Amino acid sequence: MGAGFDYAAHGLLPPPARPRLPGAPQTVAEVLDPVLAEEPEREALVGRHGRLSYAGLDSAADRAAGALAALGVGPGDRVAVSLPNDVGIVVAFLGCMRLGAVWVGVNRALAPPEKAHVLRDCEARVWLAEAAALPALAAERETLPALRHALAADPADPASDWARACAEASAGRPRVAIDPFAPAAIAYTSGTTGLPKGAVHSQHNLLLPGAVARETGSFAPDERQGVLLPLTILNLMVLVPLVAFQVGSACVAMDRIDPLGVAAWVREECVASFAAPPTVLLDLLTHPDLKPADLASLRRPEVGGADCPDRLRTLYRERFGAGVSIGYGLTEAPTAVARAAGDDPPLPGLCGRALPQVELAILDPEGRALPPGEVGEICVGPASSGPFAGSYTPMLGYWRRPEATAEALRGGWLWTGDLGELDREGRLFIRGRRKELILRGGANVYPAEVERVLATAPGVAACAVAGRPDPRLGERVVAWVVPAPGAARDAEALRTHLVARLARYKVPSELVFVETLPRNAMGKVTKHALRLPGEEGA
Repeated sequence: MGAGFDYAAHGLLPPPARPRLPGAPQTVAEVLDPVLAEEPEREALVGRHGRLSYAGLDSAADRAAGALAALGVGPGDRVAVSLPNDVGIVVAFLGCMRLGAVWVGVNRALAPPEKAHVLRDCEARVWLAEAAALPALAAERETLPALRHALAADPADPASDWARACAEASAGRPRVAIDPFAPAAIAYTSGTTGLPKGAVHSQHNLLLPGAVARETGSFAPDERQGVLLPLTILNLMVLVPLVAFQVGSACVAMDRIDPLGVAAWVREECVASFAAPPTVLLDLLTHPDLKPADLASLRRPEVGGADCPDRLRTLYRERFGAGVSIGYGLTEAPTAVARAAGDDPPLPGLCGRALPQVELAILDPEGRALPPGEVGEICVGPASSGPFAGSYTPMLGYWRRPEATAEALRGGWLWTGDLGELDREGRLFIRGRRKELILRGGANVYPAEVERVLATAPGVAACAVAGRPDPRLGERVVAWVVPAPGAARDAEALRTHLVARLARYKVPSELVFVETLPRNAMGKVTKHALRLPGEEGA
């Protein structure tokens, strides 16, 4: 897939520019080369079933590329993968990149019809998955005419289809000319409002966060970077393995998210950083058998900004001695576009300042910039000054969805769909999703604001706020609350807490106590799945 790729035929837009990345390399296919030239035996990748040096990873990636080529995969073909966090998924990713093929991560937790939707939408040619996952999709095979090969790829089975294919493949690096601005990966959105769409990124996009991290010295080569969220999520592949390889450190693929499992990985592999949803940090804080010494090496825990209660950051620092940084990003960026450092004071909704490669703007629906303190849609564009000016390019669009592409990419900006504001110091504050905005009697209610206040109430472990139709007001505010262990389900006490801290029109008219909240693979609440008693699906 070279410079002649037909972007419009796939619902995409060509990159507005073709800037060079700061430093080298310029493609993911070459991402290991700088360390290979200087220290090939440095450890690169650790997982449950393997430990590879840069030289070993390079050889394994070549064999993965050879195995895919033997299956008929070439530039532009889609390769879908549903594998756990381990050495194998990173090897398969690098093999895919060396062919100029298009990587599609398919979350293992998806139900068979959901997996089939992704495979069908991207027209995957090859699907790699655990053997147990393959039979469940047999009923869908007739609806997947593009899928030529579905291979078992169990990490612990050296005799699996994929392991044999790699063992039999040629060991040399493929001779493929890689266009760094052609489609290289499709990241399916989490589907919080319906069927997921595929955000398409180039190898340039995938490398830029790591290139900036390397040039700014954000990570040292001796800081081992952990990943505990699924590597089928493209943002995680970008933020951990690709960043680690560009700074010359090691990626630790963690396959447990329970508190003792996370602590074991951190303690035994000296993990210095990972990104996690707030629920993971809460579990680490509250587990009675977990000691601060277990997390002594973890100097850089990070969470997503909009969902992180301020008190969680304070409690984590008090117990474990490390500041929790906050990142704001999205599938379409890809990854983070703003960050608040661990030592920044906790402020409601704070997500920090724009990263060096991007510029943030708050725009009204007509594309006019709003002044500091006013709420509008958060938009992302390339930095206009500094050492990384012009280096950022947005996603290429949504796969085969030209209307959605045109809506998200207009006027030189990526329109995120998130609501926020910038203060006079350039700090970003999240106020919620544009489509989740509740219009109650003509007044705007931002669910994120109500959730932050509700999360500070005693006895609340987790919460979510959404609107429901109301014949008089248009919409009413409803909150779903997960009580903390042993806490009473006291709706009046919660209302008293809210009334003291919010305008009356923002206080939920209904509080629903639930055991859990529906969440996607990133740990974010899927609000379309919230139900009131008596609603369909409740």
